[in-house]
Amino acid sequence: MQVQFTVNGRAASVDVPPNTLLVHALREHLLLTGTHVGCDTSQCGACTVHVNGRAVKSCAMLAVQAQGAEVTTIEGMATPDGTMHPMQAAFKECHGLQCGFCTPGMVMSAVDLCKNHPNASEGEIRELLEGNICRCTGYQNIVRAVQVGQKAMASA
Repeated sequence: MQVQFTVNGRAASVDVPPNTLLVHALREHLLLTGTHVGCDTSQCGACTVHVNGRAVKSCAMLAVQAQGAEVTTIEGMATPDGTMHPMQAAFKECHGLQCGFCTPGMVMSAVDLCKNHPNASEGEIRELLEGNICRCTGYQNIVRAVQVGQKAMASA
């Protein structure tokens, strides 16, 4: 099936079997490998992208469901000149990562969290990130990064 959508501000078209997951269309057809495949069961959040401005686990969405949609991956978060999104900068500043495998999905979820809950408390951040698993950090620096990113996004 031919699927046409916008990815990171650019028109994209992929020819995929109807059962192709969005994560595989992004990684294998568009070579946007920042979106990670972790569990393939929508439990870990490593594959999180934004579809029409909403955080979505791309391993739980068929590519054909993105027909006509606006998709943003971690590669599309920085500005064209390479300036990091405030949440990316916060993760870097606060050491909100170790191995980095969960980081793209965590950042995408955190941006969505802050858009929908701009004044989230520490407890709310922990609760709202529940669908994203990190096996390295213990989450303290991730939560701190989201708090810093939340403030930076509010002032941007």
